[in-house]
Amino acid sequence: MYEERAARVDGAVVWTKSVAPTAADVYPVLPDGCMDLLWAEGRLYVAGPDTRAYHPGGLGGARIVGIRFAPGTAPALLGVPAHELRDQRAELADLWPAAQVRRLTARIDAAADPAAALEAVAVERAADAAVPDPALRRVAEALRAGRTVGETADELGLGARWLHRRSLAAFGYGPKTLAKVLRLQHALVLARDGLALADTAAVAGFADQAHLARDVRELTGMRLTELLARRP
Repeated sequence: MYEERAARVDGAVVWTKSVAPTAADVYPVLPDGCMDLLWAEGRLYVAGPDTRAYHPGGLGGARIVGIRFAPGTAPALLGVPAHELRDQRAELADLWPAAQVRRLTARIDAAADPAAALEAVAVERAADAAVPDPALRRVAEALRAGRTVGETADELGLGARWLHRRSLAAFGYGPKTLAKVLRLQHALVLARDGLALADTAAVAGFADQAHLARDVRELTGMRLTELLARRP
């Protein structure tokens, strides 16, 4: 079972997932341009930005809670450039002082509501962290809206080199990959809402339905019809 709600950190989501011991077909985690801070039965770790589907294993009977940060915002809170965690799941103790992580882990382990406790950790961290560059949020919004990388750079008055360098640090990959990831997520929402695939491709900014199918295969390792048939 999966549940989520808005977090007290700007743009973030608190989510909880319980996996039955007999679950044999866990839905993959798809690239979404986000990073997550997670707690799972006495372990704190970070999920970096993905460029391909991540297939979790060994989750039977586990309860996992997480904070999914808006694209581009997690590095300021976590204190590490996003590209250093690309396609990785890293122990928080490898990023923060081990003694601090042990205290936080014990605090969440002992909480009646681990999701609320993890959220409180994120809120405290956000209060002390540098404010994410608002230009990066505008970059993500423009690319999600279907602008090309060139259009985004021109519209926001950004140089191509600055945009690429800052995108690596904030999102974990360059703006072209970010645009591809956000376009995929937009298309999946449209298709799951019942829009015809040809119309989905057009609305989400793909050249055609074949272009949509290629990107789905590249980013998820599955065919579009297979992906839509497997509900998250």
